[in-house]
Amino acid sequence: MKFCTYTLIDNSPDPISGVQLTPYQRFQHVVQQAQWAEELGFDAYGVGERHAQRFISSSPPVVLSYIAAVTSRIRLLTTVTVLSLLDPVRVAEDYATLDQLSGGRLDIIIGKGNDPDQNALFGYSLEGQWDRNREKYELLRRLLRETAVTWSGSYRPALVDATSQPRPYRVDGIPLWHGSASSTESTELAARWGDPLFSANGFHPLEKYAGLIRHYRERWEAYGRDPADAVVGAGFNGLYVKKTSQEAVDGYRPIFDAFMDSPGARHNKLPFQTLEEFLEGGSVLVGSPEQVIDKFGRYQEAFGHELSGISLEVAGLPEDENRASVETFVTEVMPALRTSYPSRVWTES
Repeated sequence: MKFCTYTLIDNSPDPISGVQLTPYQRFQHVVQQAQWAEELGFDAYGVGERHAQRFISSSPPVVLSYIAAVTSRIRLLTTVTVLSLLDPVRVAEDYATLDQLSGGRLDIIIGKGNDPDQNALFGYSLEGQWDRNREKYELLRRLLRETAVTWSGSYRPALVDATSQPRPYRVDGIPLWHGSASSTESTELAARWGDPLFSANGFHPLEKYAGLIRHYRERWEAYGRDPADAVVGAGFNGLYVKKTSQEAVDGYRPIFDAFMDSPGARHNKLPFQTLEEFLEGGSVLVGSPEQVIDKFGRYQEAFGHELSGISLEVAGLPEDENRASVETFVTEVMPALRTSYPSRVWTES
């Protein structure tokens, strides 16, 4: 198993203490977190893209370029690049530049985004977002792999013999993943092009995401590919590891109460009413090391994933407690999971 961590750079006040960092302080915290993730042995660090409300992650290539300069090994991810809003030529230029600066450490995870506010900011409605995502992805794919691209479509001017610069660090381009959260549109697109899939696995019970992953594998095979070649990643909605189960549950309860009142939980219509329901039916990893290993195993059996996303941020949890939880996960949980679940992701690194 490979492990990544990521952030959307939410700059809301702390839901329990009420303290809010300045943008400068928040960005510095992200950079320090990426350095810490490298020290801990995580395989990748991701920055998501949002353009509205409380998020300050509107420029992931800028943030990731800074991180590339202060790290040496850890891979860099976009989690996700909201391609339905962007010009693929600009995306190819920005991320090929980052890829060159980092020595080929970049993977791009693309997605359509589902926030009406950020769609409006770019002059789009939610209508047609899947078609925009598909068309822009297919152009981006060509720009990162080919030179002298001739293309025409519905959402930007045609190209004739176009070659974006700089070229990616590697001859075969930058690896492209598809983020999947709610619809078979993403799983279909990933399967059609033979790309890996990353499941959000965030706000809903296991079966919702397992169904989407099954669809991906079925469509992968329908396109004439060996099912064994499909590669899946999956995120987890929180981490809190303590020596005993009771310590973990007691410590996480105020975190859950604050989370239930968060914009993200309301927007995604979190289906759980109590902490006990959330721990039983959601993907959050809360408990003793043994409990976390067991729960992770249930998800891996359902998903067959080879890359796991574990956030190092728990809103409302004091920094010292959070660091202790993460360090327990890294020393007592991660080695067992790496041993139990082989991964083909980034084997060339």
